[in-house]
Amino acid sequence: MTSATPARSPLIGPAAIAAYGRLPAPGPHTAAELAALLRLLTGGRARLHTVTVGHSRDDASRAAARAFTEAWLDLPGRSVLAVVDWPEQAASWLRPARRLTAPAPDAWVLAAAPLGWAQLARRLGREPGWRAWHTFGFASLAPPAEPRAVALAGQGALDGLRGASADGGTWEIADGRLTTCPPGRAPQTV
Repeated sequence: MTSATPARSPLIGPAAIAAYGRLPAPGPHTAAELAALLRLLTGGRARLHTVTVGHSRDDASRAAARAFTEAWLDLPGRSVLAVVDWPEQAASWLRPARRLTAPAPDAWVLAAAPLGWAQLARRLGREPGWRAWHTFGFASLAPPAEPRAVALAGQGALDGLRGASADGGTWEIADGRLTTCPPGRAPQTV
C-alpha cells in the first residue's frame, strides 16, 4: 500500500518574494477605472448578475471594493453574494479562497495589493469552481507598469483574468502575459 504524496503548498516562498523586490501599494481607483470595470461586466454578451467582491485590507482596495459594490447594486437585477477581505500576509489563504468561491457567483471582482493577491490567486487555482476567466479586477491586480504580481502568481495561474486600468482602458492576462487596450476601444467581454 502506498501513501498519497501531499500536495505542494501554493504559498510563495520567501526567496521568490525577495527576488521580486518590494511591490507597490495600490493607489486609489479612478472613476474611469470603475466605469471600465462595469463595462467589462455588463457589455456585449455578458450575462453576469451575481458577483463576489474581494479586497485586501489596505484603504485603497477597501474603497475600490465599496465603490464597485455600490455601483453594481445600483444596476437592475444585480446582486453581491459576498464581500471577502484578506491580509497582505497570511500563513494560509484557504479561508479567503473558500469564502470567495463558496457562493458560486457568475463572476469575481477584486481590488488588492499585488503580493497578497498573488498569494490568494495561487490558492484560488486549487479551489473547484474558481476560474480566472470569470474574474475581473481593478488596476492594482495587474497594472501594466507592474507585471510582477502576474509572475508571482505562477505560470498560467491568471490566464483569462481581465480588468480596468486607471485611465479607463482595459487589460487581460493571456499566456502569462499582460496585454492592454487603451481607453475608447471596445473592451473584450465574456
